Amino acid sequence: MNASIGVGPRRRGTHPVAWWGWALLLATAASRTANPWLLLLIVAVSGLVVTWCRGDEPWSGAYRVFLLIGATAIAVRMMFYIVFGGAEGTTVLFELPSIRLPEWAAGFRLGGAVSAEGALAAVWDGLRLATLLVCVGAANALASPRRLLRSVPAALYEVSVAVVVALSVAPQLVSGVARIRRARALRGNMSRNPVNVMRTVVVPVLHDALDRSLALAAAMASRGHGRAAGVPTATRRATSASLLIGLLGLCAGAYALLGTATPAPAAWSLLTLGAAAAVFGIVFASRRVPHTRYRTDVFGPRDWAVLLSGAAAVAGTVLSGMAEPGTIWPATSPLAAPPLPLYAACGVLIAAAPAVVAPTRTRTGTG
Repeated sequence: MNASIGVGPRRRGTHPVAWWGWALLLATAASRTANPWLLLLIVAVSGLVVTWCRGDEPWSGAYRVFLLIGATAIAVRMMFYIVFGGAEGTTVLFELPSIRLPEWAAGFRLGGAVSAEGALAAVWDGLRLATLLVCVGAANALASPRRLLRSVPAALYEVSVAVVVALSVAPQLVSGVARIRRARALRGNMSRNPVNVMRTVVVPVLHDALDRSLALAAAMASRGHGRAAGVPTATRRATSASLLIGLLGLCAGAYALLGTATPAPAAWSLLTLGAAAAVFGIVFASRRVPHTRYRTDVFGPRDWAVLLSGAAAVAGTVLSGMAEPGTIWPATSPLAAPPLPLYAACGVLIAAAPAVVAPTRTRTGTG
């Protein structure tokens, strides 16, 4: 009997910039709401996309770590409310011994009554922070840091190396912990003693991370990273100033856009001017920095589809904020289950499109 194994057509995965853009757009949608149903829907959509689209690389297991970090953020936010207070309510759950604070510390307390309304507001606030962390974890699990480094403009190669190395720390730690745990299991060492775990897991993981850092530094030095280019001092300073002004404008515009104090036209104008200055600086500097690519990583239609699906989530939250603002920022007093905003929910569901348009390549067999 003859057997043959057929492999589907080989294709490059989704561009890492598309994954990071998709994840940051989802995080932007999460930052514009405190509705728990919508936040949980964003977490579910990100988990679905990670399940269907991640590969077998070392960084693919980072999503679970960020889920744990998000759950910890909710617990810490709740603990801060119990100890220091915050939103108050009429439904008192329990009371703690309180300490009287001076007048300059108005708005804070130590101990005292813990209300159901305040606890619910703290949970929703912590859930929003956890959702932001989960979106970043989805990007870490989906995007290849190596391809991301190759896609960064030449003018930003120094900053991009530092950023990519920082982004790959969490995935490398996850893979290191998994590798050490497998080694312990093969040796029959399954002890859960904290001292033993510290000695047999944490120390080898830190040692492995240090070895990887030294190997990465040696590889980068051998490839000429960090070398001085023949760029005139005046040109380099002008380019750096343009990039700095552009990045500051982008940060200020994004902060103004996410907040409610700044008018929308002013926020969009500041964001546009910052983006224009940043693009000018990048293009101007890229022509003066020698940078070659063996094979260009093209941003194709599938990558645009992934990016636009994330933009749909932001558009949905903006529409819901204009049409039904009470559902985007629900009140906790009186106690009631908040309604699900329709436009925002539809936009977040559209953001699940990468699970259909960009799944991982499967291997099929026939016999």
